Amino acid sequence: MDFQVERSALLDGIPHGFFGSAGGHHQFGFGGPGDAAEVQALRAAAAHVVRGGGRLAAPHQVHSPDVVVVDHAWDDTAEGRPVADAVVTATSGIVLGIVTADCGPIVFADPKAGVIGAAHAGWRGAVDGVLENTIAAMETLGACRADIAAVIGPTIAQASYEVDAPFRAQFPAQAARFFAPAPEREGAARWHFNLPGFIADRLAMAGLRKIADTGRDTFCDVARYHSYRRASQAGEANYGRQISMIALP
Repeated sequence: MDFQVERSALLDGIPHGFFGSAGGHHQFGFGGPGDAAEVQALRAAAAHVVRGGGRLAAPHQVHSPDVVVVDHAWDDTAEGRPVADAVVTATSGIVLGIVTADCGPIVFADPKAGVIGAAHAGWRGAVDGVLENTIAAMETLGACRADIAAVIGPTIAQASYEVDAPFRAQFPAQAARFFAPAPEREGAARWHFNLPGFIADRLAMAGLRKIADTGRDTFCDVARYHSYRRASQAGEANYGRQISMIALP
């Protein structure tokens, strides 16, 4: 299949990829439009691109801080997958996957220890600790956070992410620098929130020193990515998902 795949030099030697929508033709989420069997086949084909013969392990995501340690791949079906928002493994042959549509997909690797991870971090997951929990779970498998590299995949950019005061109030005071003033709307204060910047800061605060950002804006790049916010603003009933994957060599 003609996949659009973004990769990072920071993970050179580690099979990984951030898969785009190919102009809306690729929809990787079971919650979006399309037949479940077709979505399953598309996800399997993408996993094969990352690692030939690899089996996909992608959780049922619910914006939680929960992490699953994977030692064998489960059936990639619409129902019955483990409920979590991050997965980690030290098992070869498994392709970890996370779906997103504006939230931050982050893939992790400690090449020395042979441990990898993938996390879905929207603003709620990032605030509640999904990133820190992913790193801690990798450590239980032998990873060292000084050796962990993390790459932030396609995410809604600050200029595209307008928020209100109740949203901002859910963040700690030290996160104020990630909110830039935006024009008032109907007399109410508004801001633009820097989600990828906030994620990178949480990773750095957790002790990671090898952090990269693909710099792709899911909202603005209509030809390449699905965007939940863009679809909602357009009044579209259906929306899609990207998928981000990583495997051991």
